[in-house]
Amino acid sequence: AHLSFPHMEPPANPGDSPVELELTVENVESALYQLYFDPDMEHKNVAQKWLTQAQGSAQAWQFCWALLDPDKLPEVQFFGASTLHTKISRHWSDLPADQHEGLRMQLLSHILHFSQGPKMVLTRLCVALAAMALNLIPQAWSQPVADMVRAFQPQKPDSEGGSGAEATQDPHAHCLTLLELLTVLPEEFQSSRLAQARRAQLREALAGEWAVVCPMLRQLLQSQDSSNKVKEKVLRCLSSWVGLDVPLGESHELVQDCFTALSNPELFDTAVETIVNVISQPDCQRYIDALVSLMPLVLGLHDQLKTAAQDGDMETSHGICRIAVAMGETHSRVLLEQVEHWQEYLALVNMILFCTGVPGHYPVSETTSSLTLTFWYTLQDDILSFEEEKQVVYLQVYRPVYFQLVDVLLHKSHYPSQDDYASWSSDDKEQFRIYRVDISDTLMYVYEMLGAELLSNLYDRLGRQLMDPQQSAVWQDTEALLFGFQSIAETIDVNYSDVIPGLIGLIPRINISNVMLADTVMYTIGSLAEWLADHPVMLGAILPMVLQGLVKPELSVSSVSTLKRICRECRHDLGPYAQDILTVSQDVLVKEIHKSSQSMWLMQALGFLLSALPVEEILVRLHSLITPHVQQLDTLAQQEPNPKNKQSIIHILGMLSSLFTTLDINKQADSLEGASSPRPTASQNTQNPVVVVLQQVFTLIQTILSKWLDDSEVVQAVCGVFDKSVRTLLHDFGPMVAQLSGMLGQIYIAFPQASALDLARQMVHIFAGEEQHISNIKSLTEVLTSATLGIFQQGPRDHPDIAESFMHLHAQILKRKPDLYLSDQLDVKALFYCGILSLKFPETPTVKAASLFFTELLPRCKDMPPLGDVLQRDGKLLIETILEAVGGGSPRSLTEHFSEVLLSLNRHCPALLSQWLKEALQTPGFPSAQVSTEQKHTFSQQLLREQTNKRRVKEIVKEFSLLCRGLQGSGY
Repeated sequence: AHLSFPHMEPPANPGDSPVELELTVENVESALYQLYFDPDMEHKNVAQKWLTQAQGSAQAWQFCWALLDPDKLPEVQFFGASTLHTKISRHWSDLPADQHEGLRMQLLSHILHFSQGPKMVLTRLCVALAAMALNLIPQAWSQPVADMVRAFQPQKPDSEGGSGAEATQDPHAHCLTLLELLTVLPEEFQSSRLAQARRAQLREALAGEWAVVCPMLRQLLQSQDSSNKVKEKVLRCLSSWVGLDVPLGESHELVQDCFTALSNPELFDTAVETIVNVISQPDCQRYIDALVSLMPLVLGLHDQLKTAAQDGDMETSHGICRIAVAMGETHSRVLLEQVEHWQEYLALVNMILFCTGVPGHYPVSETTSSLTLTFWYTLQDDILSFEEEKQVVYLQVYRPVYFQLVDVLLHKSHYPSQDDYASWSSDDKEQFRIYRVDISDTLMYVYEMLGAELLSNLYDRLGRQLMDPQQSAVWQDTEALLFGFQSIAETIDVNYSDVIPGLIGLIPRINISNVMLADTVMYTIGSLAEWLADHPVMLGAILPMVLQGLVKPELSVSSVSTLKRICRECRHDLGPYAQDILTVSQDVLVKEIHKSSQSMWLMQALGFLLSALPVEEILVRLHSLITPHVQQLDTLAQQEPNPKNKQSIIHILGMLSSLFTTLDINKQADSLEGASSPRPTASQNTQNPVVVVLQQVFTLIQTILSKWLDDSEVVQAVCGVFDKSVRTLLHDFGPMVAQLSGMLGQIYIAFPQASALDLARQMVHIFAGEEQHISNIKSLTEVLTSATLGIFQQGPRDHPDIAESFMHLHAQILKRKPDLYLSDQLDVKALFYCGILSLKFPETPTVKAASLFFTELLPRCKDMPPLGDVLQRDGKLLIETILEAVGGGSPRSLTEHFSEVLLSLNRHCPALLSQWLKEALQTPGFPSAQVSTEQKHTFSQQLLREQTNKRRVKEIVKEFSLLCRGLQGSGY
């Protein structure tokens, strides 16, 4: 049924509020029909807005009752009940005190009426009565629970009492309704916004009511007459009251009754939820006797747990495990200290161990084991926190448990058979991967407690598997042991472990035909890279395995990352193996066996490898390594641009960048200082091999640029090659400066892009201080600057990245070579304006860069007349821009960057700052109508006082910004 809502067309001007409509019950109903049944979103929104206004009106106290009429639609009744709740919880003060009693009686009678349903209306009415109780307790309504219980007692037919329930009505429905009321009362308390003192007062009053609630819940839970529905409601009600910290000491009998509900399949889930809620209250620790009395009940679930695990009943084992973990984890310290009950606690720990090792494969045929992992951390922390003598005793009991735990965890980390694994969904595989990471972290943690004995234990088992022909070990067993080893070796310095040489001796015996096992073998070798650097004699045994893995696409990530670690850690000892590594690597790169990102890692690995070779050898090997790729690049450069070409070009340029990131022969020389014959750095006698290569491919790169100049990704990839080279080679890059400066200027004029500015910034950083390069650097910065000023004149709003990189470039110039600002070619006034425009951008990185530009510029204004003049003339504009931004013009998150500029101004020109602040803040309504003249004056005074304390200035500016936005004291 679609009732049109004739008077409620969307307002002509969206800024207007919805049309002023008379607040009648009919109009409210029409609006509700429109909200629920009109397909047009615009109409729905108008109705929604109008109904929200209607709820806020004074008439709502009246019309809500009409909406609750028995013959209205449930949606309409629900709105009536919600409106009542809104009025009671938000506009309570509008209601005169003499109407409170009437409202309470009316509410109770409606609740009784709706006790048969609809459920959603009943719940809202109960919440409304709960909200009312919270407004009246304890002064005006001293015993709310007792009164509610009385109101729901069945009345004798002859009694006069009108307030009780009439005998003709259903006592079962009344019982459920009463429980609903009692359940929402604490929930409403938890969710309402209350002042601290009032919250404490209410909490105390409600906790006092527990003495009435608790016996009633017990009676209902134990009674033969109670239906499952009633019992479930009792359990939910207990859960709700537990949130008020009601004392466990007074309710542990009720909690014990909850355990009996676990044997009822219909109540099982709710009972688990309730027991877990009760036991997880940290407050329980005050009631040690109550906790100890619950222990046998938890232990009593062990048989039910075992049966469920055997039958593959995941829900039951999951639920019981949650109870055991809640008990063990929340109270481990307290229960450990109950020395006379040590056997019980040990039994609980063993029960949790059973849960960790529950049969099945996570997450496909069990979901329980992962719940237990944090328990093992907690228990270990508590044991290790005791003083020495106590610790010894606890370790005697619990170290054997932790050794068992390691066995269980390794068993749980087993992969299923390959066929099974292939049938898993990708989501299950991902969950299993995360689960193994969690196991790995747990093993690493447990190592703290078990120490070297743990590694020996793993090594002995691996040795037995691989050496003993009788052992019919499946690949999963070997994989799990290596996985355990690698988990520990990854984060703990195993250099002192005496089992590593044996392990390295065993690894080549492993058959890596299985992918999962092969992956773990690779990662294990990678985790031992530092150890291999100290024992290079072992490299010969282990490298062939890594190279064997490198040719298999399915081992791409593990084999490449392992080779990279070995090349980084062991590069000084890889001379004898360099040929093999390069041959295999070149082969897999040319055949494109690995994805793009792994090819980049592999190039980084080869950069490490090459950098440790003798200088004259590097160039030869470097040539043979990159020639096939350069030839391919050459072919691509001749072709007409198309998307496939583009990806290939970017890929090859990326490989060169990656190689040049790590190919650093000077680092090599540094690390050999103090050796008998220090090696010459390239700059002493020969050119750096990277420079030689760059010079050879320079023309080719120019050809590529000429065709792809308007493609920012290609330009970025080209700049990346030089950027990585400059960062790695530093001054060795010198011979390229002139060529590169020329090219950068040309490409930027033709097509300005941020990556060119970023590369120029690197060059300024390294070469601006060198006499022979300064003229190139100077002309490059002038060309880039004049081209960028052109962009700023046309409006830079669409180029936040260029504005950001430009600001960074100039901050770097001011830092490294401020003399460049004395040139007539640099328009300092225009640069100052660019800085101001950049401060107005909404993008954080741009504002940050502009702030940096000003904090580098301001300290130099004293000594450099051109800068001083600009500041004198335009400093006030800078202050106005910053105040406008702080006052609401920019996102709040940016205020700390503006505060750094203000601090710098106060440090370097306090008198001017004081004058500008005074002039700017005199303007009425600036920077915001929300701040008074008084507040603006306070802000200036506070700011001018601080010349050194960065943190304090940030606080002052943030405070002022909140005032300007009207957010002061609003909880922000």
